[in-house]
Amino acid sequence: MCLILFATKVHPDWPLVIAANRDEWRDRGAQEAHWWWDTPALLAGRDQRAGGTWMGVTRAGRIAAITNFRDPADRRSNAPSRGQLVTECLLGTMQPDDYLATLSMRAAEFNAFNLIAGDADGLWIFGSRERGVRKIPPGVHGLSNHVLDEPWPKVSRGRKALARILKEGARDIEPLFDLLGDTTQPPDVALPDTGVGVTWERVLSPALIRGVRYGTRCSTVLMVGRDRRVIFEERTRDAKGKVTGTARHEFALG
Repeated sequence: MCLILFATKVHPDWPLVIAANRDEWRDRGAQEAHWWWDTPALLAGRDQRAGGTWMGVTRAGRIAAITNFRDPADRRSNAPSRGQLVTECLLGTMQPDDYLATLSMRAAEFNAFNLIAGDADGLWIFGSRERGVRKIPPGVHGLSNHVLDEPWPKVSRGRKALARILKEGARDIEPLFDLLGDTTQPPDVALPDTGVGVTWERVLSPALIRGVRYGTRCSTVLMVGRDRRVIFEERTRDAKGKVTGTARHEFALG
């Protein structure tokens, strides 16, 4: 994922709400969200190049999602896929915070990343640049390609929109997909400087990134209810941002 907006223990009926966009090169094949045939307790999309995922949930309610940390000066083309960390976390037997703690010893093998893991009772984050595990406090948060809650325009706008949706009752998931489809272009003065140049900063600055070669490939909403009901809906998008497919799954936590 390249934008994860989420609320933990904010809404009385939905203790965990996640709205996320996956941005990726369009020539990198991926399967839409499904229950994996080889690990049927896992619901996630699947990267067809390396076999991992960017975000998933298990029947027991464990979730994990990853973003990269944008730093072109420190990117290695031969580094292993960060998607394997998500599947390891989801399918392993260690508690999420314990698993994240082990990454301090391995983080240098990968290009820089942030990994969120946990369940509706609590979330933790490990950032390879910060080299530590933190429990995420209750509230509305946002993560893009920097540290948690870094006030990039799309993170700040997304957090405000999510807070408003939850305050209004979150009776429908459409407003969550609407915020993921936000194409607002911030002024240049508000853009971060991550080393990719102002032209790319403009391209990458909206929540929904449109482009022929690179852009938002799918938008995902995950909601875990107090009644242990889970809603997981993924909408795939084309180069213009138009929704071209939907995968929706609802289940009760086991």
